[in-house]
Amino acid sequence: MSEFDLIVIGGGPAGMSAAATAAHGGLNVLLLDEQPHAGGQIYRNVGENRTSRGWLGKDYSAGARFVDALDHPAITTQFGATVWRLDSGPRVIWSRNGESHISTAQHVLLAGGAQERPVPFPGWTLPGVMPAGAAQILMKSAGMLPKDAVLAGSGPLLYLVAAQMIDAGCPPRALVETQTPRMLARALPHLPKALFGMTTLLKGLRLLAKIRAAGVRRFTHAARFEAQANDDGSIAFSFEHKGQRNTLTSTLLLTHQGVIPSTHMSRSGGIAHEWNAAQAAFQPITDIWGGTNQPHLHVAGDGAGIGGAETAAASGDLAALNILHLCAKITGDTRDQMAAEPRGKLFRARAIRPFLDAAYAPPADVLSPPDETIACRCEEITAGQIRESIDEGARGHRQIKTSLRTGMGPCQGRMCDATVRGILCAGHKSAIAPPRARSPIKPVTLAELAALADGPKTGA
Repeated sequence: MSEFDLIVIGGGPAGMSAAATAAHGGLNVLLLDEQPHAGGQIYRNVGENRTSRGWLGKDYSAGARFVDALDHPAITTQFGATVWRLDSGPRVIWSRNGESHISTAQHVLLAGGAQERPVPFPGWTLPGVMPAGAAQILMKSAGMLPKDAVLAGSGPLLYLVAAQMIDAGCPPRALVETQTPRMLARALPHLPKALFGMTTLLKGLRLLAKIRAAGVRRFTHAARFEAQANDDGSIAFSFEHKGQRNTLTSTLLLTHQGVIPSTHMSRSGGIAHEWNAAQAAFQPITDIWGGTNQPHLHVAGDGAGIGGAETAAASGDLAALNILHLCAKITGDTRDQMAAEPRGKLFRARAIRPFLDAAYAPPADVLSPPDETIACRCEEITAGQIRESIDEGARGHRQIKTSLRTGMGPCQGRMCDATVRGILCAGHKSAIAPPRARSPIKPVTLAELAALADGPKTGA
Protein backbone atom coordinates (compact mmCIF):
# COMPACT_ATOMS: atom_id res chain seq x y z
CA MET A 1 0.00 0.00 0.00
CA SER A 2 1.22 3.51 -0.81
CA GLU A 3 2.28 5.72 2.07
CA PHE A 4 0.64 8.77 0.54
CA ASP A 5 -2.16 9.41 -1.90
CA LEU A 6 -0.19 12.22 -3.55
CA ILE A 7 3.41 13.42 -3.53
CA VAL A 8 3.89 16.99 -4.72
CA ILE A 9 7.42 17.90 -5.79
CA GLY A 10 7.85 21.67 -5.65
CA GLY A 11 6.62 24.27 -3.16
CA GLY A 12 5.78 27.13 -5.52
CA PRO A 13 2.27 28.39 -6.37
CA ALA A 14 1.38 25.26 -8.38
CA GLY A 15 2.59 22.83 -5.73
CA MET A 16 1.08 24.73 -2.82
CA SER A 17 -2.30 25.13 -4.52
CA ALA A 18 -2.38 21.47 -5.53
CA ALA A 19 -1.43 20.26 -2.05
CA ALA A 20 -4.12 22.36 -0.36
CA THR A 21 -6.85 21.37 -2.83
CA ALA A 22 -5.96 17.69 -2.60
CA ALA A 23 -5.82 17.73 1.21
CA HIS A 24 -9.18 19.46 1.52
CA GLY A 25 -10.57 16.79 -0.80
CA GLY A 26 -9.47 14.01 1.51
CA LEU A 27 -6.04 12.98 0.21
CA ASN A 28 -2.95 12.38 2.32
CA VAL A 29 -0.28 14.62 0.76
CA LEU A 30 3.52 14.84 1.01
CA LEU A 31 5.08 18.06 -0.31
CA LEU A 32 8.83 18.07 -1.01
CA ASP A 33 10.87 21.18 -1.80
CA GLU A 34 14.58 22.02 -1.87
CA GLN A 35 14.18 25.44 -0.28
CA PRO A 36 14.04 25.99 3.50
CA HIS A 37 10.55 27.53 3.23
CA ALA A 38 7.50 27.32 0.99
CA GLY A 39 6.94 29.81 -1.82
CA GLY A 40 9.04 28.74 -4.79
CA GLN A 41 10.89 31.42 -6.70
CA ILE A 42 7.95 33.79 -7.14
CA TYR A 43 6.91 33.75 -3.48
CA ARG A 44 10.27 32.84 -1.98
CA ASN A 45 10.37 33.41 1.78
CA VAL A 46 7.01 35.18 1.67
CA GLY A 47 5.88 33.60 4.93
CA GLU A 48 8.79 35.24 6.74
CA ASN A 49 8.63 38.54 4.80
CA ARG A 50 4.88 39.21 4.93
CA THR A 51 5.28 42.14 7.34
CA SER A 52 8.56 43.46 5.98
CA ARG A 53 10.30 44.33 2.71
CA GLY A 54 7.29 46.13 1.32
CA TRP A 55 9.35 47.15 -1.70
CA LEU A 56 8.84 43.63 -3.07
CA GLY A 57 5.25 44.63 -3.86
CA LYS A 58 1.69 43.58 -3.11
CA ASP A 59 1.71 40.76 -5.66
CA TYR A 60 4.58 39.15 -3.76
CA SER A 61 3.03 39.51 -0.30
CA ALA A 62 -0.26 38.09 -1.61
CA GLY A 63 1.52 34.75 -1.94
CA ALA A 64 1.35 34.32 1.84
CA ARG A 65 -2.16 32.89 1.42
CA PHE A 66 -0.73 29.86 -0.40
CA VAL A 67 1.77 29.26 2.39
CA ASP A 68 -0.94 29.54 5.05
CA ALA A 69 -3.06 26.96 3.21
CA LEU A 70 -0.36 24.32 3.79
CA ASP A 71 -1.26 24.31 7.48
CA HIS A 72 -3.52 21.27 7.14
CA PRO A 73 -3.37 17.98 9.05
CA ALA A 74 -3.37 15.96 5.82
CA ILE A 75 -0.30 17.76 4.43
CA THR A 76 3.20 16.68 5.40
CA THR A 77 5.89 19.12 4.29
CA GLN A 78 9.58 18.40 3.96
CA PHE A 79 11.70 21.43 3.09
CA GLY A 80 15.39 21.24 2.34
CA ALA A 81 14.57 17.97 0.54
CA THR A 82 16.35 17.13 -2.71
CA VAL A 83 14.51 14.72 -5.01
CA TRP A 84 17.10 12.78 -6.98
CA ARG A 85 15.21 9.83 -8.42
CA LEU A 86 11.73 9.19 -9.74
CA ASP A 87 10.70 5.57 -10.33
CA SER A 88 7.61 3.81 -11.56
CA GLY A 89 5.15 2.86 -8.89
CA PRO A 90 5.40 5.79 -8.48
CA ARG A 91 8.28 5.98 -6.05
CA VAL A 92 10.22 9.12 -5.12
CA ILE A 93 13.74 8.95 -3.69
CA TRP A 94 14.91 12.07 -1.92
CA SER A 95 17.54 13.24 0.55
CA ARG A 96 17.47 15.61 3.47
CA ASN A 97 20.31 16.41 5.86
CA GLY A 98 22.46 13.75 4.21
CA GLU A 99 19.93 10.95 4.67
CA SER A 100 18.14 9.10 1.87
CA HIS A 101 14.41 8.46 1.95
CA ILE A 102 11.93 6.56 -0.22
CA SER A 103 8.31 7.68 -0.40
CA THR A 104 5.56 6.07 -2.45
CA ALA A 105 2.17 7.33 -3.53
CA GLN A 106 -0.69 6.63 -5.88
CA HIS A 107 0.14 9.80 -7.81
CA VAL A 108 3.04 12.23 -8.13
CA LEU A 109 2.65 15.85 -9.22
CA LEU A 110 5.75 17.56 -10.61
CA ALA A 111 5.58 21.27 -9.80
CA GLY A 112 9.26 22.16 -10.09
CA GLY A 113 8.58 25.38 -11.99
CA ALA A 114 11.00 27.11 -14.32
CA GLN A 115 14.60 28.17 -14.57
CA GLU A 116 16.09 31.28 -16.09
CA ARG A 117 17.17 30.88 -19.68
CA PRO A 118 20.97 31.04 -19.95
CA VAL A 119 22.18 34.37 -21.31
CA PRO A 120 25.61 33.51 -22.74
CA PHE A 121 27.83 36.24 -24.17
CA PRO A 122 31.55 36.99 -23.92
CA GLY A 123 32.18 37.78 -20.26
CA TRP A 124 28.97 36.38 -18.76
CA THR A 125 30.97 34.19 -16.34
CA LEU A 126 32.82 37.15 -14.75
CA PRO A 127 32.34 37.96 -11.05
CA GLY A 128 29.58 40.53 -10.74
CA VAL A 129 27.60 39.18 -13.69
CA MET A 130 24.56 37.21 -12.56
CA PRO A 131 20.96 36.45 -13.58
CA ALA A 132 18.33 38.95 -12.50
CA GLY A 133 16.39 36.10 -10.91
CA ALA A 134 19.38 35.24 -8.73
CA ALA A 135 19.54 38.84 -7.54
CA GLN A 136 15.86 38.64 -6.72
CA ILE A 137 16.49 35.51 -4.65
CA LEU A 138 18.97 37.50 -2.55
CA MET A 139 16.45 40.31 -2.21
CA LYS A 140 13.74 37.95 -0.95
CA SER A 141 15.80 35.56 1.17
CA ALA A 142 18.46 37.83 2.65
CA GLY A 143 17.27 41.39 2.07
CA MET A 144 20.39 42.10 -0.02
CA LEU A 145 19.85 44.92 -2.52
CA PRO A 146 21.53 45.01 -5.97
CA LYS A 147 23.03 48.48 -5.78
CA ASP A 148 24.66 50.24 -8.75
CA ALA A 149 23.33 47.56 -11.13
CA VAL A 150 22.79 47.52 -14.86
CA LEU A 151 19.90 45.34 -16.03
CA ALA A 152 20.36 43.77 -19.46
CA GLY A 153 18.19 41.52 -21.62
CA SER A 154 14.43 41.50 -22.05
CA GLY A 155 11.21 40.38 -20.47
CA PRO A 156 8.77 41.56 -17.82
CA LEU A 157 11.00 40.39 -14.96
CA LEU A 158 13.52 43.12 -15.80
CA TYR A 159 10.83 45.76 -15.25
CA LEU A 160 9.68 44.13 -12.00
CA VAL A 161 13.21 43.94 -10.59
CA ALA A 162 13.88 47.53 -11.66
CA ALA A 163 10.68 48.73 -9.95
CA GLN A 164 11.54 46.81 -6.77
CA MET A 165 15.01 48.35 -6.78
CA ILE A 166 13.47 51.82 -7.18
CA ASP A 167 11.08 51.25 -4.28
CA ALA A 168 13.98 49.96 -2.16
CA GLY A 169 15.95 53.16 -2.81
CA CYS A 170 18.61 51.73 -5.12
CA PRO A 171 17.40 52.33 -8.70
CA PRO A 172 19.31 50.63 -11.52
CA ARG A 173 21.83 52.64 -13.47
CA ALA A 174 20.27 51.61 -16.77
CA LEU A 175 18.13 49.06 -18.58
CA VAL A 176 19.71 47.61 -21.73
CA GLU A 177 16.97 45.78 -23.63
CA THR A 178 17.14 43.52 -26.67
CA GLN A 179 13.53 43.69 -27.86
CA THR A 180 13.11 45.32 -31.27
CA PRO A 181 10.32 47.13 -33.14
CA ARG A 182 10.00 44.05 -35.35
CA MET A 183 9.28 41.91 -32.28
CA LEU A 184 6.59 44.34 -31.19
CA ALA A 185 5.07 44.24 -34.67
CA ARG A 186 4.93 40.43 -34.48
CA ALA A 187 3.29 40.72 -31.06
CA LEU A 188 0.52 43.14 -32.07
CA PRO A 189 -1.75 40.49 -33.68
CA HIS A 190 -1.87 38.82 -30.26
CA LEU A 191 -2.96 42.01 -28.49
CA PRO A 192 -6.76 41.47 -28.79
CA LYS A 193 -6.53 38.16 -26.94
CA ALA A 194 -4.09 39.68 -24.47
CA LEU A 195 -6.82 42.11 -23.42
CA PHE A 196 -8.42 39.22 -21.49
CA GLY A 197 -5.36 39.60 -19.28
CA MET A 198 -5.84 43.35 -18.96
CA THR A 199 -4.85 43.31 -15.29
CA THR A 200 -1.39 42.01 -16.19
CA LEU A 201 -1.03 44.52 -19.02
CA LEU A 202 -1.86 47.38 -16.69
CA LYS A 203 0.67 46.13 -14.15
CA GLY A 204 3.33 46.19 -16.86
CA LEU A 205 2.43 49.72 -17.89
CA ARG A 206 2.63 50.87 -14.27
CA LEU A 207 6.09 49.32 -13.94
CA LEU A 208 7.29 51.16 -17.06
CA ALA A 209 5.80 54.42 -15.77
CA LYS A 210 7.66 53.99 -12.48
CA ILE A 211 10.94 53.38 -14.32
CA ARG A 212 10.45 56.48 -16.46
CA ALA A 213 9.51 58.61 -13.44
CA ALA A 214 12.69 57.51 -11.66
CA GLY A 215 14.78 58.74 -14.60
CA VAL A 216 16.36 55.36 -15.32
CA ARG A 217 17.99 55.27 -18.76
CA ARG A 218 16.66 52.70 -21.21
CA PHE A 219 18.53 51.42 -24.26
CA THR A 220 16.18 49.37 -26.46
CA HIS A 221 17.07 47.33 -29.56
CA ALA A 222 20.48 46.61 -28.06
CA ALA A 223 22.66 43.75 -29.31
CA ARG A 224 26.09 42.09 -29.15
CA PHE A 225 26.65 42.11 -25.40
CA GLU A 226 30.18 41.85 -24.03
CA ALA A 227 31.56 42.24 -20.51
CA GLN A 228 35.13 42.81 -19.41
CA ALA A 229 36.64 43.10 -15.94
CA ASN A 230 38.32 46.37 -14.97
CA ASP A 231 41.34 46.57 -12.70
CA ASP A 232 39.25 48.12 -9.91
CA GLY A 233 36.85 45.17 -9.89
CA SER A 234 34.10 46.90 -11.83
CA ILE A 235 32.59 45.59 -15.07
CA ALA A 236 32.78 47.30 -18.44
CA PHE A 237 29.58 46.25 -20.21
CA SER A 238 29.46 47.08 -23.91
CA PHE A 239 26.69 46.69 -26.46
CA GLU A 240 25.50 48.02 -29.81
CA HIS A 241 22.72 50.59 -29.80
CA LYS A 242 21.52 52.63 -32.78
CA GLY A 243 24.59 51.66 -34.77
CA GLN A 244 27.09 52.70 -32.11
CA ARG A 245 29.09 50.81 -29.50
CA ASN A 246 28.19 51.89 -25.98
CA THR A 247 29.91 51.02 -22.71
CA LEU A 248 28.51 51.22 -19.18
CA THR A 249 30.69 50.68 -16.11
CA SER A 250 29.13 49.13 -13.04
CA THR A 251 29.93 46.78 -10.19
CA LEU A 252 26.93 44.55 -10.94
CA LEU A 253 25.39 43.36 -14.22
CA LEU A 254 22.06 41.53 -14.03
CA THR A 255 20.95 39.63 -17.13
CA HIS A 256 17.65 38.06 -18.13
CA GLN A 257 16.08 36.59 -21.26
CA GLY A 258 12.97 35.01 -19.87
CA VAL A 259 12.48 31.63 -18.25
CA ILE A 260 12.07 28.10 -19.56
CA PRO A 261 10.43 25.02 -18.03
CA SER A 262 12.60 22.96 -15.74
CA THR A 263 12.35 19.54 -17.38
CA HIS A 264 15.09 17.38 -15.85
CA MET A 265 12.66 15.56 -13.58
CA SER A 266 9.89 15.16 -16.15
CA ARG A 267 12.40 13.84 -18.70
CA SER A 268 13.80 11.45 -16.11
CA GLY A 269 10.28 10.15 -15.46
CA GLY A 270 9.76 9.22 -19.11
CA ILE A 271 7.17 11.92 -19.78
CA ALA A 272 6.81 12.86 -23.46
CA HIS A 273 7.89 16.40 -24.38
CA GLU A 274 7.22 18.79 -27.25
CA TRP A 275 8.90 21.87 -28.67
CA ASN A 276 7.21 25.20 -27.89
CA ALA A 277 8.39 27.39 -30.75
CA ALA A 278 6.92 30.57 -29.27
CA GLN A 279 8.88 30.12 -26.04
CA ALA A 280 11.89 28.46 -27.69
CA ALA A 281 11.91 25.63 -25.17
CA PHE A 282 10.82 22.04 -24.62
CA GLN A 283 7.93 21.31 -22.29
CA PRO A 284 6.03 18.21 -21.14
CA ILE A 285 2.98 17.19 -23.13
CA THR A 286 0.01 17.53 -20.78
CA ASP A 287 -3.76 17.71 -20.97
CA ILE A 288 -5.88 20.41 -19.30
CA TRP A 289 -5.61 18.49 -16.01
CA GLY A 290 -1.82 18.20 -16.09
CA GLY A 291 -2.01 14.54 -17.05
CA THR A 292 0.85 13.00 -19.03
CA ASN A 293 1.60 9.81 -20.96
CA GLN A 294 2.71 8.32 -17.63
CA PRO A 295 -0.61 7.47 -15.89
CA HIS A 296 0.47 8.31 -12.34
CA LEU A 297 2.70 11.31 -13.15
CA HIS A 298 1.25 14.80 -13.53
CA VAL A 299 2.80 18.21 -14.21
CA ALA A 300 1.53 21.66 -13.19
CA GLY A 301 2.86 25.20 -13.20
CA ASP A 302 5.68 26.68 -15.24
CA GLY A 303 7.27 23.24 -15.55
CA ALA A 304 4.51 22.46 -18.08
CA GLY A 305 4.93 25.72 -20.02
CA ILE A 306 5.64 29.27 -18.91
CA GLY A 307 2.58 31.14 -17.71
CA GLY A 308 3.37 32.92 -14.45
CA ALA A 309 2.11 32.67 -10.87
CA GLU A 310 -1.63 32.87 -11.58
CA THR A 311 -1.40 30.22 -14.29
CA ALA A 312 0.65 27.99 -12.00
CA ALA A 313 -1.81 28.23 -9.12
CA ALA A 314 -4.80 27.51 -11.36
CA SER A 315 -3.06 24.56 -13.03
CA GLY A 316 -2.18 23.17 -9.60
CA ASP A 317 -5.84 23.30 -8.59
CA LEU A 318 -6.91 21.54 -11.80
CA ALA A 319 -4.33 18.79 -11.39
CA ALA A 320 -5.40 18.20 -7.80
CA LEU A 321 -9.09 18.04 -8.76
CA ASN A 322 -8.37 15.43 -11.39
CA ILE A 323 -6.24 13.40 -8.98
CA LEU A 324 -9.14 13.52 -6.49
CA HIS A 325 -11.33 12.10 -9.23
CA LEU A 326 -8.78 9.39 -10.09
CA CYS A 327 -8.63 8.45 -6.39
CA ALA A 328 -12.45 8.16 -6.33
CA LYS A 329 -12.83 11.04 -3.88
CA ILE A 330 -15.09 13.02 -6.24
CA THR A 331 -17.10 12.21 -9.35
CA GLY A 332 -16.25 13.42 -12.81
CA ASP A 333 -19.20 15.82 -12.74
CA THR A 334 -18.11 17.27 -9.40
CA ARG A 335 -14.56 17.66 -10.69
CA ASP A 336 -15.79 19.53 -13.76
CA GLN A 337 -18.03 21.82 -11.70
CA MET A 338 -15.24 22.62 -9.23
CA ALA A 339 -12.85 23.21 -12.13
CA ALA A 340 -14.91 26.03 -13.64
CA GLU A 341 -13.28 28.77 -11.58
CA PRO A 342 -9.62 27.69 -11.97
CA ARG A 343 -10.19 27.06 -15.69
CA GLY A 344 -11.44 30.62 -16.05
CA LYS A 345 -8.40 31.92 -14.19
CA LEU A 346 -6.17 29.78 -16.37
CA PHE A 347 -7.65 31.18 -19.57
CA ARG A 348 -7.29 34.80 -18.45
CA ALA A 349 -3.74 34.28 -17.19
CA ARG A 350 -2.63 32.50 -20.36
CA ALA A 351 -4.27 34.99 -22.70
CA ILE A 352 -1.34 37.40 -22.50
CA ARG A 353 1.41 34.81 -23.08
CA PRO A 354 1.44 34.84 -26.93
CA PHE A 355 1.83 38.64 -26.84
CA LEU A 356 4.66 38.51 -24.30
CA ASP A 357 6.40 35.59 -26.01
CA ALA A 358 6.49 37.49 -29.31
CA ALA A 359 7.39 40.89 -27.85
CA TYR A 360 10.26 39.59 -25.69
CA ALA A 361 11.65 36.72 -27.74
CA PRO A 362 15.31 35.83 -27.06
CA PRO A 363 17.63 37.14 -29.81
CA ALA A 364 19.58 34.81 -32.08
CA ASP A 365 22.95 35.60 -30.50
CA VAL A 366 21.63 34.42 -27.11
CA LEU A 367 20.32 31.14 -28.49
CA SER A 368 23.52 30.60 -30.48
CA PRO A 369 26.30 32.81 -29.06
CA PRO A 370 29.63 33.83 -30.66
CA ASP A 371 32.51 31.34 -30.77
CA GLU A 372 34.50 32.90 -27.92
CA THR A 373 31.57 32.61 -25.49
CA ILE A 374 31.73 29.95 -22.77
CA ALA A 375 28.64 27.80 -23.31
CA CYS A 376 29.22 25.15 -20.62
CA ARG A 377 30.25 26.92 -17.43
CA CYS A 378 31.06 23.72 -15.50
CA GLU A 379 33.56 22.38 -18.05
CA GLU A 380 34.47 25.80 -19.58
CA ILE A 381 33.60 24.70 -23.12
CA THR A 382 33.14 27.50 -25.65
CA ALA A 383 30.54 27.83 -28.37
CA GLY A 384 33.37 27.59 -30.89
CA GLN A 385 34.44 24.21 -29.54
CA ILE A 386 30.86 22.96 -29.84
CA ARG A 387 30.74 24.13 -33.45
CA GLU A 388 34.03 22.34 -34.15
CA SER A 389 32.51 19.15 -32.71
CA ILE A 390 29.50 19.56 -34.99
CA ASP A 391 31.80 20.09 -38.00
CA GLU A 392 33.53 16.84 -37.06
CA GLY A 393 30.27 14.92 -37.18
CA ALA A 394 28.43 15.39 -33.88
CA ARG A 395 24.68 15.54 -34.52
CA GLY A 396 23.19 15.70 -31.05
CA HIS A 397 23.66 16.39 -27.35
CA ARG A 398 24.97 12.92 -26.64
CA GLN A 399 27.80 13.06 -29.19
CA ILE A 400 28.85 16.54 -28.04
CA LYS A 401 28.65 15.41 -24.42
CA THR A 402 30.87 12.41 -25.20
CA SER A 403 33.51 14.45 -26.99
CA LEU A 404 33.53 17.63 -24.90
CA ARG A 405 31.90 16.75 -21.53
CA THR A 406 29.21 19.42 -21.93
CA GLY A 407 26.45 18.68 -19.44
CA MET A 408 28.65 16.44 -17.27
CA GLY A 409 29.42 19.01 -14.59
CA PRO A 410 27.60 19.71 -11.30
CA CYS A 411 24.65 21.42 -13.04
CA GLN A 412 24.10 18.29 -15.19
CA GLY A 413 23.31 20.36 -18.26
CA ARG A 414 20.81 22.74 -16.72
CA MET A 415 22.93 25.73 -17.71
CA CYS A 416 24.09 24.54 -21.13
CA ASP A 417 21.46 22.21 -22.65
CA ALA A 418 19.55 25.14 -24.13
CA THR A 419 22.70 26.75 -25.56
CA VAL A 420 24.00 23.48 -27.03
CA ARG A 421 20.60 22.96 -28.64
CA GLY A 422 20.62 26.52 -30.00
CA ILE A 423 24.02 25.98 -31.61
CA LEU A 424 22.95 22.62 -33.03
CA CYS A 425 19.77 24.10 -34.48
CA ALA A 426 21.25 27.37 -35.75
CA GLY A 427 19.89 27.92 -39.24
CA HIS A 428 17.48 24.97 -39.01
CA LYS A 429 13.77 25.01 -38.22
CA SER A 430 13.63 21.57 -36.62
CA ALA A 431 14.20 21.27 -32.89
CA ILE A 432 16.60 18.64 -31.63
CA ALA A 433 15.12 16.66 -28.76
CA PRO A 434 16.65 17.18 -25.31
CA PRO A 435 18.86 14.43 -23.86
CA ARG A 436 17.36 11.90 -21.47
CA ALA A 437 17.86 13.02 -17.88
CA ARG A 438 19.26 10.18 -15.81
CA SER A 439 19.30 9.49 -12.09
CA PRO A 440 20.50 10.92 -9.86
CA ILE A 441 18.58 13.96 -11.10
CA LYS A 442 20.53 16.13 -8.65
CA PRO A 443 24.08 15.52 -7.37
CA VAL A 444 24.14 13.40 -4.22
CA THR A 445 26.97 12.16 -2.04
CA LEU A 446 28.30 8.62 -2.03
CA ALA A 447 27.10 8.36 1.56
CA GLU A 448 23.53 9.01 0.45
CA LEU A 449 23.82 6.36 -2.27
CA ALA A 450 25.28 3.91 0.23
CA ALA A 451 22.49 4.64 2.66
CA LEU A 452 19.98 3.83 -0.06
CA ALA A 453 21.68 0.49 -0.71
CA ASP A 454 21.57 -0.33 3.02
CA GLY A 455 17.88 0.48 3.22
CA PRO A 456 17.04 4.13 3.85
CA LYS A 457 14.39 5.53 6.07
CA THR A 458 11.05 5.44 4.32
CA GLY A 459 8.23 7.89 4.45
CA ALA A 460 8.50 11.42 5.76
